[in-house]
Amino acid sequence: MVHTTFSASDFNVFKIDGLDQRMEALKDRIQPKLSQLGESFSAELSVKTGDEMFAHVAKHARRTINPPKDTWVAFASNSRGYKMMPHFQIGLWETHVFIWFAVIYEAPNKADFGKALERNAKKLKDMIPNEFVWSTDHTKPDVIPHNDLSVTDLKAMFQRLQTVKKAEILCGIQIPREDAIKLSDEVFVQAISDAFDHLLPLYKLA
Repeated sequence: MVHTTFSASDFNVFKIDGLDQRMEALKDRIQPKLSQLGESFSAELSVKTGDEMFAHVAKHARRTINPPKDTWVAFASNSRGYKMMPHFQIGLWETHVFIWFAVIYEAPNKADFGKALERNAKKLKDMIPNEFVWSTDHTKPDVIPHNDLSVTDLKAMFQRLQTVKKAEILCGIQIPREDAIKLSDEVFVQAISDAFDHLLPLYKLA
């Protein structure tokens, strides 16, 4: 059985220099775990969303020089790709695990989603747990705690999604590396499942 939790050596893959060397370690150590999570959660998310969800493990195929600083499995209702779709992600940086709902810059219906978010800003402020975080750029590890945002702040973020071509919106949780390495498979899987439950209203809006 492949364990789905991440170990210290998994996080240390992102310390390996060189694209080929890091990619080899990602394929050996991390992608089997992402594939297992993909299998499990594509079925669970299909039930939760009512849409057939497909898992896409990041291949980082376009990279020619810089090794990836993070990696993930994404879930979307399209078997061919996820970047154009509202999607869910489970992945890790060197410092933490992330569980996201995401609409990134490739998504064609981004502006419509931004309007729906803006209309529901007050409801979302109350609905999203305080310990959740937001991001406006999936390529950076920086986040904004939900607890720090007012309804006005949320609306500004949602308006930006409607008007800025490169704008993105992600919401979810981060589990710091030092906590993640102590979790059992069972506790980790439950944490992901709980996070997705809280993020379902965002998927429904999208």
